[in-house]
Amino acid sequence: MPTTDSAAERAYAATRTAILDGTHRPGSMLSENELAGRLGMSRTPVRAALARLQDEGWITIYPKRGALVRELGPREIADLADARLILEAMGVQRATSEVRRSLADRLEPGLAAQRAALVARDLDGFVELTIAFHRSFVEASGNAVLVEIGDRLADRQRLLLSAHRDLLFERVDETIAEHLALIEALRADDPAAFAEALRAHIMDTHGPELGPV
Repeated sequence: MPTTDSAAERAYAATRTAILDGTHRPGSMLSENELAGRLGMSRTPVRAALARLQDEGWITIYPKRGALVRELGPREIADLADARLILEAMGVQRATSEVRRSLADRLEPGLAAQRAALVARDLDGFVELTIAFHRSFVEASGNAVLVEIGDRLADRQRLLLSAHRDLLFERVDETIAEHLALIEALRADDPAAFAEALRAHIMDTHGPELGPV
């Protein structure tokens, strides 16, 4: 028979996944009773799961009312963009010329899969592809600490993309073209051009409505 701890872990994982994939949209209220019924467990592990999610910043619990799924505010989106710009540009700058050119060759074939996911409105598929795409720039540095920091931002990126899925699906060509520009800067072995293309991709082209992808 499952222990309370294992049930709480299952409740946490299921609820967190539902937040990230958009099942529980930002601004929606979660009910302990409804979650417990959906997950087939008592309220006790659900309550523990919600407390953990609140500690991690995904929800805000209002006693006797439920839990509100948080939205990323303009400042948080801007801070996320700044952090990713620093990490990814630094990763490419610290890489060798050989690594940059090799990375370009490795990443370009993946653009077709990114486009296919967007055209099919496969949010989960595209999110995982684009997170891996951008993570490659940090990995290029060979610095495990930078990669660890970047990984901590990934869930916020997932949440942001999920919240703005409709707009994301409307700008397929723009997104793929911007990713290709990043690859071309790598192939040209031009970290400064890469940083500028990345800045445009994250800060300018997408704007506050979507944020970085």
